[in-house]
Amino acid sequence: MHNQTSFPGPEVPGKVKIAFLGPFGTFTEQALRQVAPEGAEAIPCTSVPHALDEVRSGRAHRAVVPIENSIEGGVNATIDSLSHGSPLVIVAEMVVEVSFELAIHPSKTGEKSEIKRIGTHPHAWAQCRKWVAENYPDAVHVPATSTAAAARLIAEDENPGIDAALCAKTSVERYGLRSLHSGVADNKGAVTRFVMVAPLGAIPEPTGADKTTVQVRLPDNEAGALLSMLEQFAVRGVNLSRIESRPAGGPLGSYEFSIDIEGHVTEERVAAALIGLHRTCPQIRFIGSYPRVDGQRPTIQAGTTDEDFVTARAWISEVLGGSSN
Repeated sequence: MHNQTSFPGPEVPGKVKIAFLGPFGTFTEQALRQVAPEGAEAIPCTSVPHALDEVRSGRAHRAVVPIENSIEGGVNATIDSLSHGSPLVIVAEMVVEVSFELAIHPSKTGEKSEIKRIGTHPHAWAQCRKWVAENYPDAVHVPATSTAAAARLIAEDENPGIDAALCAKTSVERYGLRSLHSGVADNKGAVTRFVMVAPLGAIPEPTGADKTTVQVRLPDNEAGALLSMLEQFAVRGVNLSRIESRPAGGPLGSYEFSIDIEGHVTEERVAAALIGLHRTCPQIRFIGSYPRVDGQRPTIQAGTTDEDFVTARAWISEVLGGSSN
């Protein structure tokens, strides 16, 4: 738990309220507990946009939502919700190891012939579909808003419409279910990355091991537009840890890119790349600079350190002043 004075993002007077993708028992709640200060109020929400809108409206001070899965990639609901609407910024990231329980109501026998409909979030299903096909070949997926929502449905609804849920162990315990199988996953060691989002305000201080997230709209029908965008980073020695295309919401062929940059916006090379994007792209949205959860520092190429940029600007000043050749 953080103490409130070190809580990242704008200062919060009084009790901290944090919205998250609920209900209680989700992997998102586990991520929230990694960063919530003592005494914070957790507010479960039915969807990612709902959680972010709680922050936009001022009903919550922060939101914790999933943004990337090591198997399925980016969580589009989060990427799109951060890219549109009134601006919000990421102030922290968390990682949760993901494995699932196949759980049923304790009154059920658990016979394989009973398990025909399995409820879970689509991302969870994607991580378990091979296991399900091998162990319950007649079962079909019933989408749920979250893994915990499926578990709660089994626990609380007399006619849930599903026979079992793929959910977190915490959901099994919270809702009093019976686990038929533990550690269910097609790929052991899968993780989901979560972010804590705040209103615009003070950016977390650079640590030397940071990420910067932006959303960039490319010019429409311009040959080489993607290459031009990537060159803004390459020529300044800036590495990207994630880049994903999303439809821009207009005609086919219009795209935006969600990008994670290795580095902090206060670093000269990162700022220079963002200035280049601002000059050459019709739209760029800053979505935060924040510490990397893994603490990994980027490799800085020769000629791209902060000192190199400062020295180069000083030389230009000398040239303009007529004191250098």
